[in-house]
Amino acid sequence: MQDAALLDAVERYLRGEMLPEEKQFFEHIRQTNPEVDALVVEHAAFLNQLTQYGETRQLKTQLNEVHQQLSREGHIDPPPASAKVVMLWKKYKRTVFVAASIAGITALFISGLISLVTPKVSQSSIDQLSRQLNDQARKLKTVDTKLDNAVAATTTFTRGGTGFLIDGKGYLLTNAHVVKNATIVEVQNTLGAYQARIIQLDHQADLALLKIEDTSYHAFNGLPYGISKASADLGEDVFTLGYPRPDIVYGKGYCSAETGYQGDTTAFQLTIAANPGNSGTPVLNNDGEVIGVVTSSQQNAQGMVFAVRSKNIFNALDAMKADSTLQKTDTTLSTLKIPVNSSLKGMDRKQQIKRIRDYIFIVKSN
Repeated sequence: MQDAALLDAVERYLRGEMLPEEKQFFEHIRQTNPEVDALVVEHAAFLNQLTQYGETRQLKTQLNEVHQQLSREGHIDPPPASAKVVMLWKKYKRTVFVAASIAGITALFISGLISLVTPKVSQSSIDQLSRQLNDQARKLKTVDTKLDNAVAATTTFTRGGTGFLIDGKGYLLTNAHVVKNATIVEVQNTLGAYQARIIQLDHQADLALLKIEDTSYHAFNGLPYGISKASADLGEDVFTLGYPRPDIVYGKGYCSAETGYQGDTTAFQLTIAANPGNSGTPVLNNDGEVIGVVTSSQQNAQGMVFAVRSKNIFNALDAMKADSTLQKTDTTLSTLKIPVNSSLKGMDRKQQIKRIRDYIFIVKSN
């Protein structure tokens, strides 16, 4: 697809001018070609900035006309001549800065577009690329970490990830692949390290429910964040707190696609930094609501991360509560109640992080 044709297709898609068949075909390209999908998201943000700039210029023009009219009618005094240069600079410096910013953004956007479409890619090449990725299963890499000979007490843990509380009594959620086939599980937060037990694995959703069973653990009365059944909107800002290293790490990004790998509707795509150890990391919106759980990242596509939708947490828990055999092994499971209300709304990000971090855990297994 030529660069001009690709850009024209993106703009017609964003303006809603495509025919239903054409729109369906273009959305298929977005799902199978990460570069095209990223271009759509970036161009939407670019056009939004241009619109805001145009509205600002229009408002400035209207204000200037009103100012001149009031001056002609004698309602306000004209400025002294000696202040003309200074006042003109003060009046238009914001416009100059905005124009310079728009010019810079335009240059970067065109540069990125040229690198994306060079060499020129035909539609058959895009399909071929999809087949090639399918042949390799796109080699989705699991975002978990190998803990090289890390020793805790007398146990050597070989795998790790991140988990977070969904009930103050000690119930945590992480990815199923983090604790798959594990014989011993230990979790650790800013307050200490605790032994935990696997309650249930949901391999389809890649979720695992753990429970802290350690006398040194003191239950929390409640959780600061809520878990939402709603997912992120396209372009919505999100953040993460996880353990790709021994210290907790903050990540900031946005929702770049409403579906996951190969159009998986149980997940969505993020553009955010993620490293080995981020599996099981909660994805939160600006209100401090958990809207997803990090599961995997795309190889050879830096910052492209997939997260399972948080509504799958509710579905998995309902299935567990309906399992009579599971109820016998954990008598308190029936009392587990997922928090849905967040007390973090309206807080700045620093305060939100301070409130959340004690509820996020390193998950180690062997």
